[in-house]
Amino acid sequence: MTKKKSENTSSTICLNKKAGFDYFLLDRFECGLMLEGWEVKSLRAGKVQIRDSYVFIKNGEAFLLGSVITPLQTASTHIVPDPQRTRKLLLNRFELNKLIGAVERKGQALIPTAMYWKRGRAKLEIALGKGKKEFDKRDTQKDRDWKREKERLFKHA
Repeated sequence: MTKKKSENTSSTICLNKKAGFDYFLLDRFECGLMLEGWEVKSLRAGKVQIRDSYVFIKNGEAFLLGSVITPLQTASTHIVPDPQRTRKLLLNRFELNKLIGAVERKGQALIPTAMYWKRGRAKLEIALGKGKKEFDKRDTQKDRDWKREKERLFKHA
């Protein structure tokens, strides 16, 4: 008999739901993260927040800034964990060139949208985004309210 691993139904670590409200999300990219051991343990416990984080490109490399990975209480005593350190993102040269062109020439922003597990490795999904104006946000809110009201009406009818 072969023993099956008990797989978690959801491989998602965290989502950035506010990104879709604040930006028009265009192209999406999957990238790896350079993490330390205590950070991986905290990710497995789900102690991460990427809502206020963003990606910037410096010297042809991409970095994640502003994300918070809260260290566990059982972290080693000889390590001083920094929850908000800048983490390097792992992308290939073709993807980096495309992102550099979009950010520098077109004025778009790089927003982290999700963090998840893929084959035992932590991956970050980033999206090219164009900032929404205030009236665009009101339209989004109005559409969301109408969908909710429509579902309510169909449920009672």
